[in-house]
Amino acid sequence: MYGLTEDQLLIKNMAREFAENEVRPIASAIDKEHRFPVESMPRMAELGLFGLTVPEEFGGSGGDVTSYILVIEELARVSATHAVILSVHMSTCAQPVLQFGTEAQKNKYLPGLACGKTLGAFAITEAGAGSDASGQTTAAVRKGDNYILNGTKIFITNGAYAGVFLVMAVTDKSKGVKGLTTFIVEKDFPGFSVGQTEEKMGICGSSTTEIILKDCVVPAENILGEEGGGFKVAMGTLDGGRISIAAEGVGLAQGALEAAVDYAKQRVQFGRPIAANQGIQWMLADMALEVEAARLLTYNAARLKEQHLNYSMQAAMAKLHAAQTAMDVTVKAVQIHGGIGYTKNYPVERYMRDAKIIGIYEGTNEVQRIVIAKHLLS
Repeated sequence: MYGLTEDQLLIKNMAREFAENEVRPIASAIDKEHRFPVESMPRMAELGLFGLTVPEEFGGSGGDVTSYILVIEELARVSATHAVILSVHMSTCAQPVLQFGTEAQKNKYLPGLACGKTLGAFAITEAGAGSDASGQTTAAVRKGDNYILNGTKIFITNGAYAGVFLVMAVTDKSKGVKGLTTFIVEKDFPGFSVGQTEEKMGICGSSTTEIILKDCVVPAENILGEEGGGFKVAMGTLDGGRISIAAEGVGLAQGALEAAVDYAKQRVQFGRPIAANQGIQWMLADMALEVEAARLLTYNAARLKEQHLNYSMQAAMAKLHAAQTAMDVTVKAVQIHGGIGYTKNYPVERYMRDAKIIGIYEGTNEVQRIVIAKHLLS
């Protein structure tokens, strides 16, 4: 199915087995307790998930983009928290280092990221710089062999647990977006600290924090790409990241659909299962249609990426449709469950809360429409 190779199917099945046996039992608890799933991290590392697309020469598994997307989908089907932890680590930290880093940077950082010893994060968002990545105010000033960074980043996923951060800062304000630079920053660098932790509507087990840079000393050799090339790094990173967020949306929607189907078969009203009602059947049919369309868009974008073809518009389409699908399908799943679906006795209310963020982070739905339109009109 879907033209997947034997290796890809093996990885998909491995991820599903892990999700069912080791993630599902804790998914509700970490959500209720707003607790980072530290107990899952060693097993994810053992399975090679943290380095799935990192080449073997840097300690990774050397897998392809589609295999990685399949893993994100399977994790999100059970726990969006686990999916986003891996997605941010891989798509917005390890992958940019692989794509834009020097050989020295790859050799220094990728082995730790790939084996799961070090968790990665991406720090671009500020109070005045969300969808507008060019609105950065964090400043980086050259001082000898180092840069001194000052500023505050917000909404940083994996913030309290990551060891390596990709941080965007302004190195030349007069040049606009051409004055932005991306730095590889370690949590132990002088002047780096983690600020407040956000309490969120959904993905409650993931860590979302402020990052505070106060005279943070970063070696000049830790520039990722080149000085003034930060915007290029960020846009390339977000393009790829959108595919994994789309996969998260697909997984969420699939999990909600399966829960709705199971409940509709079991719930008896007026002497028969509610699945016998045409109104419920049509809801389920529409949900399945949306999920399948989102999945195909996502797989297509992943394949374009791994074939080194232009995938920017397809990634935006996949993320936009997956975000809308995740929201629509999870809302319908709660509706099918009725009153019990509004309680925490069933996972569909968690799926619905988790789904909302898909249309916000790594580019809102509105930004995806802008990206698509620009490609159409160029």
